[in-house]
Amino acid sequence: MLSILLADFRIIFERDPAARNWLEVLFCYPGLQALLFHRLAHWLHNIGLPFIPRLISHLARFFTGIEIHPGAAIGQSVFIDHGMGVVIGETAIVGDYALIYQGVTLGGTGKECGKRHPTIGENVVVGAGAKVLGNIQIGNNVRIGAGSVVLRDVPSDCTVVGVPGRIIYRSGVRVAPLEHSNLPDSEAEVIRALVDRIESLEEKIQTLQSTHSCEKILVLAGSLAAKETELSEGDRWCNLKDKAIQEFLDGAGI
Repeated sequence: MLSILLADFRIIFERDPAARNWLEVLFCYPGLQALLFHRLAHWLHNIGLPFIPRLISHLARFFTGIEIHPGAAIGQSVFIDHGMGVVIGETAIVGDYALIYQGVTLGGTGKECGKRHPTIGENVVVGAGAKVLGNIQIGNNVRIGAGSVVLRDVPSDCTVVGVPGRIIYRSGVRVAPLEHSNLPDSEAEVIRALVDRIESLEEKIQTLQSTHSCEKILVLAGSLAAKETELSEGDRWCNLKDKAIQEFLDGAGI
């Protein structure tokens, strides 16, 4: 137990550049305090002691704003940064070296009995406000973007973003845990693809319109013998930017 507490303490200095000294970390970091309360409550819960473990977790929630059920299994070197609003359910499992930001929920999706909360692997980063719900498996080295809602299993070495969470593979790329803001925007990519598609379709429509307009001009030019001599060969195969066609489309002279 002492080695786990020391690991929880040391990881803060590794992952938080704002950590100045041990006194500040011990008394001013609610994530560490919540874990200290939870280690005791979890041990009492495992030996079957009633009421007291829940009371400890309730007091920890009052003082830190972080609610961890005594039944949740938390690995070592877990860092809950800031932590206000973090909720970890009864059957949740959090692996070693996980990094959890404020507003995260590791919750269930119903009133079913048994395992109903997520299992988080090692070296997982859960961004601020993310919700991981249900009895799902989150693999090792996974990054969950801020505000994401994850409802399905996530393989190892992936990034999840969006609502609902979409899996984006990052094979062969190692990313530092604190770079949780460096995430791809899948919605922006889809919108950009749709915009490109619309622009492509507009170009095709303009091409078709240009061809159709040129054919009309050729028909009109053929019916007007006096004007035909004035039209050069290049003018017949014109485009929408030509003045004559623009005036024709605007209704000039009609």
